[in-house]
Amino acid sequence: MTTLDSQLANCRDYWLAWDRSGSADDGLSYYRSGLPHGQLNGVLRATSGDLVDEHADEVTDRLRDVPWMWWVGPDSAPGVADRLTARGAELLGAAPVMAIPLDRPVTYDLSPEVKIDPVETDAALAEWVSVFCSCFGVPAAAVDDTRRVEAERTDAGPVVRLAATVEGRMVGTVLMLAAQDVAGIYVVSTLPEYGRRGIGTALTATALDAGRERGLRVGTLQASPPGEPVYRRMGFTKIAEYHQYQLPEPAT
Repeated sequence: MTTLDSQLANCRDYWLAWDRSGSADDGLSYYRSGLPHGQLNGVLRATSGDLVDEHADEVTDRLRDVPWMWWVGPDSAPGVADRLTARGAELLGAAPVMAIPLDRPVTYDLSPEVKIDPVETDAALAEWVSVFCSCFGVPAAAVDDTRRVEAERTDAGPVVRLAATVEGRMVGTVLMLAAQDVAGIYVVSTLPEYGRRGIGTALTATALDAGRERGLRVGTLQASPPGEPVYRRMGFTKIAEYHQYQLPEPAT
């Protein structure tokens, strides 16, 4: 398989494309979209524990007015989690890093009424963003801003957005980022009333097909707790894990 480093770099590429603050993917990699959702702002890695002590207050101040989290994974230096804990950080949870070889398609069953198509127009993109905002809990008041940020993303490689529709209604989303020689899978969502129909599996499998068609050999994603068993059934394997922390608010 492509190295874990490549998969983690794909992850950083995706999340850093949400940034609107002018930060860089250097020793301390963080992003600020300005949107009111904890996954859309945060720190992705610190390559030295000293960077936590030197810059944590600065980063916390820059992210002061938005929800955010600090990711600690294999691309961060040993001891970063301990430095964060010493500063009062709370462990929010874990996100498995999972990978799958793209040597053959993933099979799935899907009702004929469900159609999966690329998102190719501005109107379709706006609806696509609305669907994933609804699924991920982005506040309704921030949906328009999220659409704008999504439309203005500058990604590190080709992006394929796919939508599932039922009788003309968009009900699910996925994004594939072809970067760092891997197919990164993001924004897998299905409206709750259309759950348990295999739509998320079909969207993920179709996005992996798009990576295979580009000559990529590995697909990668970060799973949510409900998603992990689904991805295991598809053939994904857990190869690493991110832990996500929340630092206390700075004193005013």
